[in-house]
Amino acid sequence: MDVLLLLLALALMVALPSMTLVESRKSPVMDYFEYRAMSCRGYSASLTEFGGVGDGTTLNTKAFQTAIDYLSRYTSNGGSQLYVPPGRWLTGSFNLTSHFTLFLHKDAVILGSQDESEWPVIDPLPSYGRGRDTQGGRFSSLIFGTNLTDVVITGDNGTIDGQGDLWWQKFHNGQLNYTRPYLIEIMYSDNVQISNLTLVNSPSWNVHPVYSSNVIVQGITILAPVTSPNTDGINPDSCTNTRIEDCYIVSGDDCVAVKSGWDEYGVRIKTGVGRGGYVKDIYVRRMTMKTMKWAFWMTGNYGSHADNNYDPNALPVIQNINYRDMVAENVTMAALLEGLSSAPFTGICISNVTIELAKMAKKVPWTCTDVAGISSDVTPVPCDLLLQDQGVKNNGACTFPEDSLPIEDVKVQTCTYRRNV
Repeated sequence: MDVLLLLLALALMVALPSMTLVESRKSPVMDYFEYRAMSCRGYSASLTEFGGVGDGTTLNTKAFQTAIDYLSRYTSNGGSQLYVPPGRWLTGSFNLTSHFTLFLHKDAVILGSQDESEWPVIDPLPSYGRGRDTQGGRFSSLIFGTNLTDVVITGDNGTIDGQGDLWWQKFHNGQLNYTRPYLIEIMYSDNVQISNLTLVNSPSWNVHPVYSSNVIVQGITILAPVTSPNTDGINPDSCTNTRIEDCYIVSGDDCVAVKSGWDEYGVRIKTGVGRGGYVKDIYVRRMTMKTMKWAFWMTGNYGSHADNNYDPNALPVIQNINYRDMVAENVTMAALLEGLSSAPFTGICISNVTIELAKMAKKVPWTCTDVAGISSDVTPVPCDLLLQDQGVKNNGACTFPEDSLPIEDVKVQTCTYRRNV
C-alpha cells in the first residue's frame, strides 16, 4: 500500500461559490456563478433542459442520464458541467462521464429512488469476491462512474439523500437479494474531486473511490443515524494518492476507512489469519473525534471471510502506523490494539493525542496485545507496549514524511457556470 496521508482539518481550499441571480417574472433563475475546482469546463447545461422536474415525486433517472450522455460529446472539447438547480430531484442510479462536473445548488436535493428497479444490478467488486451483504451481485451506486478521467462532483453544499431507511430495514430483515447501493462510487478512475456537499441517509457506504488515483474528498458533511447499518462515511479502497480533509461525519459505522478488499481478494487494517498482504506506512494527523467506543482500534482477530478459500498460513504484516495531533471526546475506551501472536503489529507511533473519556468509560482505558511501538504526550497514559523508547522519533513526536504527496500539489481554480442559450 502506498503512503496515504489523510490531511484533516486543514484550510479549506474549495471555497463556496459566489452566485449571481437574474430575476424572472416567476422565480429567480441562476444564470451565472463561480466555484472552485481542479478543472473548469467549456460547456454548461441545466438538468431542466433535459426534462428534469424537481418536485420530489417525478422520476428523473432518464433526465440525468440523457443529460450526461449528451454532455459526453464535449469530453474532448473543453469538458462539460451539469447544473442541478433548486428542487427535490428523485432519481435512480446514473453514470457519469469524463471531463465532467456535476454541480448542486445549495437548495438542490438529489433523492434516491425507493424503487429497486431504478438501481441496476452489477458484478461484485473483484477485490471482494462477492457482494458485501449477500453472495450475489450488488446494486449500482446512486452516482456511479467507471474508467473516468477528470470528474468533479461538487456544489454549494447541496444535498444527496439516499433515503436509506427502506434499505436498512431490508438488511435487518434479511430481505436483500443483492448488496445495498452506495451514494457515490467512482471506479478505475483518475483525477477525482468530491467536495462541498451534504450526504444523508445512504443505503450503505457514502463515498467509495475504488481502484482509483489522484482523489480529493473535501468539505463533505455526512449524516446518518448511528443505528443505521454500515453507513460508512468515506472509504478509499485500493486507491493511491488520495486526500481527505475538512469533513464532518456522523454515521452508523466507520467515518473514514482505508480498504483494499477482502481476504485473498484484498487486505484491510482490521485483519486476521488468512488475509495475508500488508498495511504499512500509514500517517494520520489533525483529527477531532467525538463519541466513540475506541479512539484507536487495530485488530488481527477480525474473523470475517468472504468464503472458505483463504490460506490459514497467510499472515498479514502491519507496521509503521503513525497518529499525531489528535483530540477525542466522550470515548468509552482509548484503544484496543490486538496484534497476532504469530505476526505482531510493529512500529506503532502515537504522539500529541488527548483522549477525554466518557463518564461510563472502561476502568482500563488501553488494551494492548502483540503490538510494539512508542508514544509521547498521550493522555490517558498508553499501555506499556507503547511506552518503549520514549523520544526516539523527532523529540518524541511521530515522524511524518517531509516530501509532499502529488495530490497535495493539486491546484484549484475559479470555474464559472453560464447557461448556454
